[in-house]
Amino acid sequence: MAEAAQKLYDLLKADANCKSLLAKNLTQERFDLLKDKTTKFGGTLADCIRSGCENTDSGVGVYASDPDAYTVFAPLLDAVIKDYHKVSELNHPNPDFGDVDKLDFGDLDPEGNLIVSTRVRVGRSHDSYGFPPVLKLEDRVEMEKKTVEALNKLEGELKGTYYPLTGMTKETQKQLTDDHFLFNDSDRFLRAAGGYNDWPTGRGIFFNDNKTFLVWVNEEDHLRFISMQKGGNLKEVYVRLVKAIKALESSGLSFAKREGLGYLTFCPSNLGTTLRASVHIKIPKLSQTPDFKAFCDKYNIQARGIHGEHTESVGGVYDISNKRRLGLTEIQAIQEMRRGVPVIAEEKKLGG
Repeated sequence: MAEAAQKLYDLLKADANCKSLLAKNLTQERFDLLKDKTTKFGGTLADCIRSGCENTDSGVGVYASDPDAYTVFAPLLDAVIKDYHKVSELNHPNPDFGDVDKLDFGDLDPEGNLIVSTRVRVGRSHDSYGFPPVLKLEDRVEMEKKTVEALNKLEGELKGTYYPLTGMTKETQKQLTDDHFLFNDSDRFLRAAGGYNDWPTGRGIFFNDNKTFLVWVNEEDHLRFISMQKGGNLKEVYVRLVKAIKALESSGLSFAKREGLGYLTFCPSNLGTTLRASVHIKIPKLSQTPDFKAFCDKYNIQARGIHGEHTESVGGVYDISNKRRLGLTEIQAIQEMRRGVPVIAEEKKLGG
């Protein structure tokens, strides 16, 4: 156990140019303290650091082996979390989605000129299972079964169909790819962390008939809930997601949380509210101004290309989302993204 961790640690230290949060926070002292520990799911320090040691160009470089890792390997994980989320204390509040009947926002772009689409997503982990490095094939199958049973109880506009990746027909595959619903196994950081073990067993996609509510099962996280639609109606998108989360909690799914950290996810960069609210928005003028990044930072929002992190904008369309996930409630995170959409007013000012 300690031997596997030692080999990985040596790899990490051999790259003097490594700038990951793992390299910065895994001191010799912390390594010695943690190298022999094991979580109740059988997770080890090696499981947590493997990806970052084998890929020294990682940004974060750490994954939790399981929910218990956030307690057992806290000296390392807490340091990385504080660093990534830019917080000095880990005192994440209890979940609060706000009163969905009294929201003070609706459509962020009533004229429909700038916002192409809106989506809000959260990640969730089953509290009785580990994360990818410690999961066995039968765990994945069992977890998928429990999830699908809960998804099949959804009613009204949330009612939909589950499509397992195993045995998926070429037609379904093409349709889901065209809809940008399908996930794949091409991320080397995730692969090194065990994210694709037993691929594609236990993975799948659920979506409702209107294609406005989507669930990824056993992709990076056990569960990703995504609510989305064309246009800028953030209220409709958010309310749909909150209803889905509450319905799934009441149909028997129990999610991993930890005091001070909120909801737990495989990668420490996502935990807390786990909530990412985003709009695809046309800002060809504003995005070309020299102060664009400073403008986004001022409002705690993040701008990236429409095909996700590290991608370029296409035709002046950017993905604008809330940057903070930890240390605030869900409703505060949504409000932060909404207030960051003055990019609309700014773009109009510039004649966009």
